[in-house]
Amino acid sequence: MKVIICGAGQVGFSIAGYLSQENNDVTVIDQSAELIGKINDSLDVQAFVGHASHPDVLERAGASEADMLIAVTFADEVNMVACQVAHSLFNVPTKIARVRHQSYLNPVWADLFSRENMPIDVIISPEVEVARAIRRRLVVPGTIDMIPLAEGKVQAIGVRCAESCPIINTPLRQLTELFPDLGITVVCINRNGSPFIPKATDHMVAGDEVYFIADSTHVPRALSAFGHEEEEAHRIIIIGGGNIGLNLAQEIEKQDGITARLIELSRERARFVAEALPATNVILGDALDSVILDEAGVASADTVIAVTNDDETNILASLLAKRYGVERAVTLINSTAYAPLITTLGIDVAVSPRAITVSTILQHIRRGRIRSVHSLVDGFAEIIEAEALETSPLVGNALSEVKFPPNVIVGAIVRDDAVITPRADTVIRTDDIVILLAASKSVKGAERLFSVQLEFF
Repeated sequence: MKVIICGAGQVGFSIAGYLSQENNDVTVIDQSAELIGKINDSLDVQAFVGHASHPDVLERAGASEADMLIAVTFADEVNMVACQVAHSLFNVPTKIARVRHQSYLNPVWADLFSRENMPIDVIISPEVEVARAIRRRLVVPGTIDMIPLAEGKVQAIGVRCAESCPIINTPLRQLTELFPDLGITVVCINRNGSPFIPKATDHMVAGDEVYFIADSTHVPRALSAFGHEEEEAHRIIIIGGGNIGLNLAQEIEKQDGITARLIELSRERARFVAEALPATNVILGDALDSVILDEAGVASADTVIAVTNDDETNILASLLAKRYGVERAVTLINSTAYAPLITTLGIDVAVSPRAITVSTILQHIRRGRIRSVHSLVDGFAEIIEAEALETSPLVGNALSEVKFPPNVIVGAIVRDDAVITPRADTVIRTDDIVILLAASKSVKGAERLFSVQLEFF
């Protein structure tokens, strides 16, 4: 597959890295010589300096032979025009654009991106996706990540193991004996920033971030087994009234029994947000000011969500709120440099817009019987949901007989409305939905197991 990526920022860099690992022909364009230099030094792709929406630049990038264009520059307008030029002049089959400004996304103007007007096949809105991701974490308290799969029948859950976790230092193979009726599969452990796919003989230790795949109805019991029995948040403070904070508050206003207060530093933005959120108390002020936090009712809040545009403000405001007694802090962090500090600082959940955006884009890159894809642990692995066709080597064989690529583990199988926890003797049937985790280098091999002619692979 030949892919042109417009934009060499964090998202563009990550997507280029994914696709180049799979031996795709990738070209990256950006106006920043510094960013292009970083890509040329780090990745096995073509990259050059240029304006991504200019026809001559796209021609130089090979747009006439491209299968896909992914426009993720910092400017919405450049992304949209790049897709238009790619369609009108070069007939690029698939065009994906990141669009941040909410005015473009208003349903009133839905026809703007139709094939007759501005033909963009997939619109990615990071702010909307991040707000949804945070909301999912609130719905399942105690989690650091929650991904719904198979139309909600299955969930991929990330939890952090505390010293009090009842099942630390227990070999994973014994979990079945301890909880015979609990349908979960541990698929990944992130230990001190080094993720790995565990074997049956491995065990969890305090401080581990553990990811498991489970029948959605079993999740509360699974969380209890991990020592997480937190109640769902009812009193929330949102710090930051940007697009993410606004979208999140709008989601919360739809829920009964949950109240939110929002702190915004800018007077003009606070006024705008207050008009858009009739059921949310909007407070003008600095979230690092104890007086403002008191006004927001920090002493009685159970969750603080810091989503300003500044990582340092988010971290400090979260820690300050925790000091006042808030049980849980959800913190937006753009810089990967802060990732190793999160758990030691006491922040409960770190949210990465880059990782969420990359996962969203990957879902539209994988094709054929691949129903959804989610990046995990900063690109270490992908959770893949796929349909088993009659021609798949998986069908009709016990899992113990299937030659899986290295570092691939089946987490759940959905047959009709039933969720099956896989065992060595489990046999996959035609039309089963298979949910598996594959290390990034094994993704292509995992896709081949479904024996389908992928549109782009």
